[in-house]
Amino acid sequence: MTQSISYADAGVSIDNANRAVAKIREYARSTFNERTLTEIGSFGGMFAGAFPDMAEPILVASADGVGTKLKLAFETGIHNTVGADLVNHCVNDILVQGARPLFFLDYFATGKLEPDVTASVVEGMARACRENGCVLLGGETAEMPDFYPPGEYDLAGFIVGVVDKAKVIDGKSIEPGDVVLGLPSNGLQTNGYSLARKLFFEVGGYTADSHIDELGCTVGEALLATHQSFLPQIGPLLDRTADADESVRLPLIKGLAHITGGGFLENIPRILPEGVSVEIDRGSWPEPPVFGLMQRLGNVSDHEMFRTFNMGIGMAVVCSQANAEIIKSEIACPEIGTVTSGAKEVILK
Repeated sequence: MTQSISYADAGVSIDNANRAVAKIREYARSTFNERTLTEIGSFGGMFAGAFPDMAEPILVASADGVGTKLKLAFETGIHNTVGADLVNHCVNDILVQGARPLFFLDYFATGKLEPDVTASVVEGMARACRENGCVLLGGETAEMPDFYPPGEYDLAGFIVGVVDKAKVIDGKSIEPGDVVLGLPSNGLQTNGYSLARKLFFEVGGYTADSHIDELGCTVGEALLATHQSFLPQIGPLLDRTADADESVRLPLIKGLAHITGGGFLENIPRILPEGVSVEIDRGSWPEPPVFGLMQRLGNVSDHEMFRTFNMGIGMAVVCSQANAEIIKSEIACPEIGTVTSGAKEVILK
């Protein structure tokens, strides 16, 4: 008699998937608001799309991942931070255009589904969604045997936000004489981890549990520091104008650059109009010690450091000199550079 083969025999457990979804549903519900029209488990997530307080609502969408920072989660067994990293990264990416987040979806894929690990990742996502006023609307949990090494998974996120067309931040008005402010990061954020892991683990011979006095913590703790959202700091400034007359729209902020993959050298030029460049004064902010340590470990050039890492600045804010004083009175951010005439490049001083 031919043996009956089930999906579980092929390595996919529907029961484990159901247990994971049950945990996920609780976390997702904690992010729901009056615009949320469906439960987790629907084929598609539904979200009310009326924006009566906006003249011309513009939807802004982005997708991203956590990269090889996931390797630290696998090694340390700490999984409730990478979900928050993912949400905050995506929030920051749409924030640079003036958008506030509406809803978020995730993609979680693994070889063998472990419900507690999946739930831990989603718990971090739900926490970050709540903190950002964003709904965790849905997602996909995929179990694919033999596709990923045991104990590993991949993670991606998709976000949609909204901004009134008149308040879109596009960098078009940036001009020579403007200044660049820098919002401090909380470490590496979610970029440069392939180089960071090579420097610490291969070159330096450290492990995730190695305590380094210079860092004041273990390597794992330093590298798993959460990628923070800059919405709490930038959000209140989005509706402010530099002119007391509200009929004259003079936004405080001309441009925002999220310092992620590509560092200073590739992210700031993305928001610059033709004919201008930015000069960055490296000594104008305190660099977290993790960056100096990595640079020494691998004798890494300044150019490579600033092209790979955020160097302690998570978001660059471009504004007029007059508005810089207003912004600095609202949020703690050093002046780190100036806008000059040039060919859309970043010059390190």
